[in-house]
Amino acid sequence: MAEGALKPFLKWAGGKRWLVSKSPDVFPPLDGNYIEPFAGSAAVFFFLRPPKAILSDMNADLIDTYRALRENWRPILAHLRRHHELHSRSYYYDVRGRIPNGRYARAARFIYLNRTCWNGLYRVNLHGEFNVPIGTKTTVLFPDDEFGEISKALQYVDLCCSDFEPIIEKAKKDDFVYIDPPYTINHTNNGFIKYNDVLFSWDDQQRLCEAAVRAVDRGAKVLISNACHHSIRTLYGDRFEVRSLDRASRISGAVSGRRKGQEMLILGGYE
Repeated sequence: MAEGALKPFLKWAGGKRWLVSKSPDVFPPLDGNYIEPFAGSAAVFFFLRPPKAILSDMNADLIDTYRALRENWRPILAHLRRHHELHSRSYYYDVRGRIPNGRYARAARFIYLNRTCWNGLYRVNLHGEFNVPIGTKTTVLFPDDEFGEISKALQYVDLCCSDFEPIIEKAKKDDFVYIDPPYTINHTNNGFIKYNDVLFSWDDQQRLCEAAVRAVDRGAKVLISNACHHSIRTLYGDRFEVRSLDRASRISGAVSGRRKGQEMLILGGYE
């Protein structure tokens, strides 16, 4: 891990810990703002630790957790210690079923559920209620947790809950935009649109491509992670450099289903 880099404190489906470990050289020198419109666990942000950044996500609970940590991480840690001591199957479902008062308690609940639910998945029902079942992990706090450093890294970050397009529109000359939209690599050769359209529609894929082109035209550097599929390669055409990388798929519940797959990196404005 690079000097000063931090490990993300959340597990996240599609997280990019593997990318910063396997291909750290793909990230350009930071001369301007760092912009990430699909923050998730923000693995790339915590790896780079840019002095100026915009992190955004449509998940309001996620952004509120980042904001609470930025403001004061200590009460969140105190709540997490209690969750750690009391964790059990019945306790998990009790916490899952109630939303506490207070931003720090809610942030701790978010982290607790993330660390003890099935595979770090975030899913809500039609009423907007988190409904992921308990997983196999029983540890809530880890010796290498660095919530104080996480808080420091977030101090000068603009945290937004927003659609991706207005966030990418903020990019200007010398900014670096890292874009990691929702997708799965499990069906890149079988029903790509069918499976991935549920996560992120094809209209959104096209809108994302157009926003990325505009950002490059304004002088920003853009890096996009996406599924390795001919439709994505065709979409970005000759405007971007396209690379394929192997990675392990870890979303399957069965170990036998966790196989290697390919993902695509799309680079623009690196010249």
